[in-house]
Amino acid sequence: MESTRQKKISRLIQKDLAGILQKEGGRLFPGQMITVTDVKVSADLGVAKVAVSAFPAGEKMEFLGKLKDSSKEIRYALGKLARHQLRIIPELIFYVDDSLNRMEEIDELLKS
Repeated sequence: MESTRQKKISRLIQKDLAGILQKEGGRLFPGQMITVTDVKVSADLGVAKVAVSAFPAGEKMEFLGKLKDSSKEIRYALGKLARHQLRIIPELIFYVDDSLNRMEEIDELLKS
């Protein structure tokens, strides 16, 4: 179970990452809209697992590879934004959240 501190830090990171990816997303991922759907922070606040979704959904592995390649730049930008709120900027682990795609598939199956 997450502590109150973990929840607050998760919300802060989610808000800041959304802004960073909105600014830098056009350069890194042209033609895609990127959304940070969830952030889970470890108990020691050293690791943050970030769920990201992209529209239109293209090749997931290519998208995730680009995101992982630029994770140091993104972490640096996060550090510049949150340096007064966080003592340690957590390591970012990205994964693709495809819950929207699953919802669409379920809707199509129910319509049939």
